Amino acid sequence: MLSPDLLEILRCPACNPENKGELDYLKDSWLVCRNCGRKYPVVDEIPIMLIDEGDKWVGTAVDQLPVPPPEPQ
Repeated sequence: MLSPDLLEILRCPACNPENKGELDYLKDSWLVCRNCGRKYPVVDEIPIMLIDEGDKWVGTAVDQLPVPPPEPQ
């Protein structure tokens, strides 16, 4: 579980230059950008906030996201 303080400051790295990209924390395993829809896995309570990682999951519906997420490669 990510701390509420951390969730408050995290933003999507792809959207952050425009001060957008607020994230929703889902299934205790994913951060989903409200602006662009990129999905970032949380592995061992560490958010993987790489744009390339978010791009991999942008086309996947939230209800289809694997829990737990796979390890990044």
